[in-house]
Amino acid sequence: MLTQKQHDLLIFIDKRLKKNSISPSYDEMKDALGLASKSGIHRLITALEERGFIRRLPHRARALEILQLPGQEVAKPEVANDTVSIPLVGKIAAGVPIAALEQSGPRIGIPDGMIGRGEHFALEVAGESMTGAGILDGDIAVIRKSNTARNNQIVVAYVVDNEEATLKRLYKTSDGIELIAENPDFPTRTYGPDQVEVQGIMVGLIRKY
Repeated sequence: MLTQKQHDLLIFIDKRLKKNSISPSYDEMKDALGLASKSGIHRLITALEERGFIRRLPHRARALEILQLPGQEVAKPEVANDTVSIPLVGKIAAGVPIAALEQSGPRIGIPDGMIGRGEHFALEVAGESMTGAGILDGDIAVIRKSNTARNNQIVVAYVVDNEEATLKRLYKTSDGIELIAENPDFPTRTYGPDQVEVQGIMVGLIRKY
């Protein structure tokens, strides 16, 4: 349950992200909620993050991601072993781009509650450039097929000139498209708007211990 201020701030951030894909500044949040200082905004942001409604994105100032809105909280499935089968189409780099995806291969069972509508597939992650987002080498990324994505979503990006695919955070700018790593040891790469095709959006992660 959110307080009224937490609810109002979450809705304000969501509206701004949908409007121009840029998080509002703390001053703008303060003014929108009628608060006297930015310290109150810091406390509200922390509370929303702890409750799983937003996430602060590393290595980018003011970058916030909405994870869910009030009324969209994910319910735990009553039957934990219900699974669906989706294709495991191969490996994808989370460091240096590798060869384009092969759209064939074995299938993998995943929890039914992990995916929603649409067509899905799974990829094995290779590399360490997304460790800051909790995505490790050997993890299985669950992907919903899509040819569009919002800023700051983690996507399967196909680099047309190199005929290579990679798993990165997407950010569109006036200069083109940035494919952002979640590891300071890996550079952000910028491409022209026609050089990158979105093949899917990451919606889940499976890890074996």
